[in-house]
Amino acid sequence: MTRFLYLLVFMGLSLALQAQDRHFSQFYSAPLNLNPALTGAFDAKYRIGLINRDQWRSVLEHPYKTFAATLEVKFGLKDFFKILSKDKVAVGLMFYSDKVEGVEFNTNQMSLSIAYHKVMDKAGKSFLTLGIQAGLAQRNINFLDLYFDDQFNEIDAFNLPTNELLPGNNFSFGDYAIGLNYTAKLTKKWRLFAGGAMNHIFEPNISFYENNVGDRLDEFLQRTYTAHAGFNFLMFDGLTLSPRVLMMLQGPHFEMNAGTNVRISLSTYDGSALHVGAFGRVAKDDLNGLGFDALVAMAGIELGGFLLGLSYDVNLNALANYNTAQGSFEISVAYLGEYDNETILCPKF
Repeated sequence: MTRFLYLLVFMGLSLALQAQDRHFSQFYSAPLNLNPALTGAFDAKYRIGLINRDQWRSVLEHPYKTFAATLEVKFGLKDFFKILSKDKVAVGLMFYSDKVEGVEFNTNQMSLSIAYHKVMDKAGKSFLTLGIQAGLAQRNINFLDLYFDDQFNEIDAFNLPTNELLPGNNFSFGDYAIGLNYTAKLTKKWRLFAGGAMNHIFEPNISFYENNVGDRLDEFLQRTYTAHAGFNFLMFDGLTLSPRVLMMLQGPHFEMNAGTNVRISLSTYDGSALHVGAFGRVAKDDLNGLGFDALVAMAGIELGGFLLGLSYDVNLNALANYNTAQGSFEISVAYLGEYDNETILCPKF
């Protein structure tokens, strides 16, 4: 346990700080986007999840929109083999979409994840998980919504032909990820979860442009390294504290989210509960030093197997020069079906 925690700390400190390409503030509500090892890391047989992010609507005519939908199913080895094992296997499917309206620049991806949850003790209170993910992504842009200087008629419109050499507006590429996750119920009150992942393993080429022999110019989606950790602490009956940290490194970019979530039980019979939380985010890129980027407020309601989550980012960076408030709104919905008493520990929200 001690060596594992030291490894995570070393990863977080040595990865030098970032902001990643695929981003949700409710990162545990989009587990397959965060780490393929989180596939099936829940207290049920299956999970269906939806999350939508709407960014900078108050300052952009066409805000950025990001959406993900996931379906995960978990099986016990004893369901397939006549063995007394608490190990689990999970399969997950994720659809991810990122859209910049106005120019209709879209990135869509479908990914398949597989995770093996290995029980690490006889009591079945700790699991080490290995997850892998393979996906096919597509990028496209609508050139009809782009205008260039040579199209201006010098009177009232951009209606002249352009001499710009525009490339093909649609292409696809493969994308792969791998991750580890460790969860443990240390005592009746303490639960630990920690993991790491590597996304865009082979750094796919994402350029629209080609050279004169038909090969795309070199513009690579840089490899992303992720480390996340936290714990649940039952302070007293009905109140659970969940501090968490997430660090992501991609090329010269770094991002770290840190904060806490509080779960307030509303009923001991149907599992209903209220979630509230607050996080801070720092970020760094190749142009600016490390700085405080945003405050994130979260709230959620849990009713049986349903969980509704809401969050809002208040951005504090250079875009704050606008006189109007700016930020990003997220909403997530999840359903956990067929509750499983043999728990693989992971935060729900």
